[in-house]
Amino acid sequence: MADKYPGTQAVTRAIHLLKLFDDDKPVWSLNDLSETAQLNKTTTFRILSALEHEGLLRRTPEGNYRLGSEMVAMGGRAMRSNELRTVSHAYIRELSQTTKETVTLETLHISQNNPRDTAVDNQWHMLVIDETLSQYRVGISQFIGSRLPVYASSTGRAVLAHLPEEMRVEYLTFTRTPFTDNTVITQENLKKEIQKVRKQGFAIVKSEIEVGLIAVGAPIFDLNGEVRSAISVVVPSFRVKRGDLPELAKRVVSTASDISHRLGYRR
Repeated sequence: MADKYPGTQAVTRAIHLLKLFDDDKPVWSLNDLSETAQLNKTTTFRILSALEHEGLLRRTPEGNYRLGSEMVAMGGRAMRSNELRTVSHAYIRELSQTTKETVTLETLHISQNNPRDTAVDNQWHMLVIDETLSQYRVGISQFIGSRLPVYASSTGRAVLAHLPEEMRVEYLTFTRTPFTDNTVITQENLKKEIQKVRKQGFAIVKSEIEVGLIAVGAPIFDLNGEVRSAISVVVPSFRVKRGDLPELAKRVVSTASDISHRLGYRR
């Protein structure tokens, strides 16, 4: 990996190692980390030992590594200092209470340097930064920190519809993987879906990430009129009756509009 700034190589390597720990692989062995990060074992062990000493990593009884308690504390501080999350929380909680369904707040994240991201499309995802859970016993939970595909999520499409044209064109050229038989993956069909979102002001995604899951998302505009975030209501399809979605979409759009207004957006 290139060292952009003299003297920062060790820091860059440590950050890359920490980024390898995710929901799909939360526990790593020294050998696997060394191989994936393309570092020799001695260097990897030295960095891991420093991270463990600071509480950012911890050793398992088997001698492997997982994220440590200090990472949890730092993540909590980061979320509390996030203006978007602070402003939005009361609104998504109210929306969840009125719909009784799970509501998420997500933001577009483009990772340029994750060594596990071999495909460009994998570097674009919607990151869940806040969530209020369904009041039903059978509900949906995305979990804070979850990453969702931009092309197959209601929030992702809500954001895509309002990105600068050059960014949208670039993203639509990427190869996409279907999650279900309903996943829209062709450039032509995605363009149609995005045009629909721009026209109606919200996105509805049905059974594209998981069969039986419906999500309604709407964009959040910042002070400069830019869109990088969105909210969604996520509901099991068996709980959706004929005529429910238009009313649900209206509530989602209204809540997203209120959040945008609090962030300083004015049409």
